[in-house]
Amino acid sequence: MDGTTASTPTASTTIDGGPPPDLGSRTVSFLADVVARFADRWAAADDPPEIESFLPGGLPVGDALRRAAIVELIKVDLEYRLVHANRPKPLSEYRDEFPELRSKPLPVDLIYEDFHLRRRSGHAVDAAAYVREFPENAEQVATLLEPDDYRSTLVAQPGAQRALEQVNVGDRVDDFDLLTELGRGSFARVFLARQRSMQRIVAVKVSHDHGTEPQTLAQLDHDYIVRVFDQRLLPDRELKLLYMQYVPGGTLLDVLRRVREHPAEHPRTGRFLLDSIDAVLERKGEIRPSDSSVRAEIAELSWPETVAWLGRRLADALDYADQHGVLHRDIKPANVLLTSEGVPKLADFNISFSDRVAGTSPVAYFGGSLAYMSPEQLEACHPDLPGSATDLDARSDIYALGVMLWELLTGRRPFADERDAGESATSLERMLALRRHEIDTRFQEELPDDCPAALRRVLLTCLAPNPEDRWSTGAELAQQLDLCLDARARDLVDPPPHSWRHRLLPWMIPIVALGVGVPNTLAAIYNYNHNQTLIINELSAEAQQRFVEISQVINSIVFPLGFVLIVYLCRYVIYVPLGLRRGRSYDAATLSRARADTLLMGDRIVAVVFALWLIAGIAFPVMLQIAAGALPQGVYVHFLGSQIVCGAIAVAYPFFLVTFYAVRCLYPSLLPHGITSSSDERRLRGLERRSTKYLAVAASVPLVGVAGATFLPPDEISAVIVAVRVLCVGGVIAFVFVYWLFRLLEEDLRALERVVS
Repeated sequence: MDGTTASTPTASTTIDGGPPPDLGSRTVSFLADVVARFADRWAAADDPPEIESFLPGGLPVGDALRRAAIVELIKVDLEYRLVHANRPKPLSEYRDEFPELRSKPLPVDLIYEDFHLRRRSGHAVDAAAYVREFPENAEQVATLLEPDDYRSTLVAQPGAQRALEQVNVGDRVDDFDLLTELGRGSFARVFLARQRSMQRIVAVKVSHDHGTEPQTLAQLDHDYIVRVFDQRLLPDRELKLLYMQYVPGGTLLDVLRRVREHPAEHPRTGRFLLDSIDAVLERKGEIRPSDSSVRAEIAELSWPETVAWLGRRLADALDYADQHGVLHRDIKPANVLLTSEGVPKLADFNISFSDRVAGTSPVAYFGGSLAYMSPEQLEACHPDLPGSATDLDARSDIYALGVMLWELLTGRRPFADERDAGESATSLERMLALRRHEIDTRFQEELPDDCPAALRRVLLTCLAPNPEDRWSTGAELAQQLDLCLDARARDLVDPPPHSWRHRLLPWMIPIVALGVGVPNTLAAIYNYNHNQTLIINELSAEAQQRFVEISQVINSIVFPLGFVLIVYLCRYVIYVPLGLRRGRSYDAATLSRARADTLLMGDRIVAVVFALWLIAGIAFPVMLQIAAGALPQGVYVHFLGSQIVCGAIAVAYPFFLVTFYAVRCLYPSLLPHGITSSSDERRLRGLERRSTKYLAVAASVPLVGVAGATFLPPDEISAVIVAVRVLCVGGVIAFVFVYWLFRLLEEDLRALERVVS
């Protein structure tokens, strides 16, 4: 290759096979009107309209304007026939119908239109067949229709092309008996073969001898990557044999064709994927596996969950390849093979720019599928833009994977350039312009109704125009797709827009204040009533007044200090979620700290509150000594019992109220913004263990109240009997409520553990 991209001819540049005639703006407007009327008639009619009836009248056969109109109307006719009506018509019939198309070579852009529309509508297309059918434009057609291979090979190695065409089923090539053909392109053919030396069935890719593919692929040994065994070179025939693991279940392209054939109003499930695989197996004479746990798992999934299930495994494969210095750079449905059980396997790595293969060149980068490329990858393809292959990393593959998964969900890619996806500089610029913006709302509305909000968010993040805004690694994406497969966890992380959890998220400070304040207020009321009845009322009026004054001074100092300490300990929990809602971004260390502090928030708050009660437990007797002098020993016993009860109330109930809000609302809101680590899983498990201990404290509240009352003399029991009864009944009711929160919290924590593990 010379480092330039082929330009897709427009209608005006190819009508006569030479410089376009200057037809004038009025003529162009006339053609646009003719095309619009023809398209309207196609949309409204049950049968295809006749092209001849829309052609300009009074023009002789062979006139440039008539020929231009024919070409443009055929393009519209092809689109409606192939994409909308499933009534294909070969180009040869149009050529027979109109003499204008026989007198000169068929316009290359019309050939491209037919090829692209057939591929888009799920028909089998073969670039080599187009080359043979239109020999007068062979070089241009080969260049235009085959973006997935080294286009210059057809011209530079005619011997290799002839040798490739001479390879047939039944031949023995080197160590392989070719059993059946699995697929073909202009520059490669894939056969099912028996390797004689190993007595095993393999897939053999016979192609022109170029590239360094096996050098890198042989290093990749992963469950979701097609295993490449080795290569054999046939120098006398200028061919290369790449033999690899045979995967019999077809490709995701087969699945995509079925998606397009079955309208979205017919609900799809995981069974849809299995039916596609079974159809391929039946066509190949393969036996469908029985008693497969993997197939049973897939069959129970919804269609969005099935797409997430496939994507999770492909993201894992991309991460593995990236760790070995390999970018795929050609993610598309045809390059994802499926086992008979439905497990996806990445194939056909476009690894010419692997950082571990010597002697590669960024020029080879231009072999890829434009429709799935990231903006930075398209920029590298443009001859006049500064981008290059060295700018790409795993995030480019993640973008392509996002496009493919979106297409599986909806049947189409999330861009409006499917008809115009040529390789001219103009087409590349249009594609770049579309991909440099967020996905249009009308495309988002095409997602299935049962698509979880989590999967929508994950795919939109994959398709972010700026690589910095995408998932940074395949591992990060795989974790997010795992989340999409867990109904409880994804509902936590991506609550419906109108759910109470979504609405309460901005109200953290008032909610936490209520969660802490209400139980402590009730404890203070109980404490005041208990101590007022048994202790304070026994003091003189002067002593009572002094006690109140000292209490006010201590409370005015201790409680503000406690509030400041709580805010300081929870500062990350306060400002990081607030900043994220306002569009700010934070580094991984800050996000990790925020997640850790969120899970510790309940413990820290009740620790501060308990410390305040402990200070009061020390200060209260001291104040009594100052106000009233020596008091009977029983007074201190009463006070100690009251403090124990109030301390239990102040610890157990606020912990569950605050922690439940933190786990239900705050912690999940942090997960979409960065990958978690093993420390998150340990923290979640630690919180689950601590919750059991706090539950035991909550259960002790009514027991401690009853136990304390048994130590009171009979004459004092009557004075506090009402408070003790209220404490016992309220404690039992509160424990039932706390136990309910505990069970919910336990389920939430386990769901989140599955996400971060």
